[in-house]
Amino acid sequence: MWSPLPVLHMLRSRIARSPVRALESVATRTWQVAPSDVRVTSRAYFLPDQLDRVTGWVFADEHPGREMHGGLRVEHAPTTAALLERAWLIDGVLYKGEACSHLHPRSQRWPRVRVDREIARAAIACSAPGNRYFGMWLMDDCPRYPLAIAEGEPVTTDQPVAAHVRHYEAWLDMQPTRVGAAFLREAVVFTDIGQNRHKHLRCRALAEKLRARVDTTRHAGVFIVRGAIGERRVLRNELELAERLRDRHGFRILDPMTTDVPTIVAACAGARVVVGVEGSALIHGVQVLEPGAALLVLQPPNRFCSLFKHLTDRDDQHFGFVVGRMQGQDFHVDPDEVERTLDLFPASVRAS
Repeated sequence: MWSPLPVLHMLRSRIARSPVRALESVATRTWQVAPSDVRVTSRAYFLPDQLDRVTGWVFADEHPGREMHGGLRVEHAPTTAALLERAWLIDGVLYKGEACSHLHPRSQRWPRVRVDREIARAAIACSAPGNRYFGMWLMDDCPRYPLAIAEGEPVTTDQPVAAHVRHYEAWLDMQPTRVGAAFLREAVVFTDIGQNRHKHLRCRALAEKLRARVDTTRHAGVFIVRGAIGERRVLRNELELAERLRDRHGFRILDPMTTDVPTIVAACAGARVVVGVEGSALIHGVQVLEPGAALLVLQPPNRFCSLFKHLTDRDDQHFGFVVGRMQGQDFHVDPDEVERTLDLFPASVRAS
């Protein structure tokens, strides 16, 4: 079988420059999987003048000050689904008529048109952010999998799979069908960006699956090393900070890039506090963090990120941060400020 849609969409975007329609606009049916809900945000834990150091931010439209002070009434979007009939998933792009969604960039310059399989009812279990960032995969695509398997054959795009991904899939009982090019007689797509109650329950269920495999005795905390991986935000005194928290407070030090998933989960489960530089590596710890525990994020001043606070607010955990100071392209965090911020957390978090 083959489809002209990849070529037609490429020509339309290059020649006619027509806007791409959303998949939901060509759906046969749409429905609500879970309702929205409204909650008031908590105040973050931070020292005076920290927010004055922020010079830039990501995944947000405004300076993080208002959000970090808490007290905001936030409506979390519902989880919805849409049914597409006669759709095509080809080289990372899902097509239906004049609509399409790029789940990951095409691997070839010229669009592929042939498909090598047919699926009766697929449920798309991946997202564009999850295909790009490991942290987004763990925090968004893994909770999407239960939605997908309830609606059809859970399908993801076919691309190289890291060892961590395969091991998490095994421990979370996830067996997605990886597709390079397929005709989908029916395809269910989800919108699941809101941190609503239903998503909270799905994430807690995944956390308990992971925690059930390791010793969850409570311990002081874990420092997750980022190093120089991913988009550059190098903390120059990272190891110094990690060793100080280990020697003074009994923290464990974890480098996920040199560690397998069983060791990662065992190190993080039971932690009262997870500490580390903002980035995907932190999600290893956040994924198994208990309600009432805490996350302390070390933020580069030029790219403050609030995403993790959305997760801790959702899961009844505490969020704190320390903003560093730039040193060339990298940044430095004052160790005393880290310890003083840890002291701001509730006594239950600091208990030995």
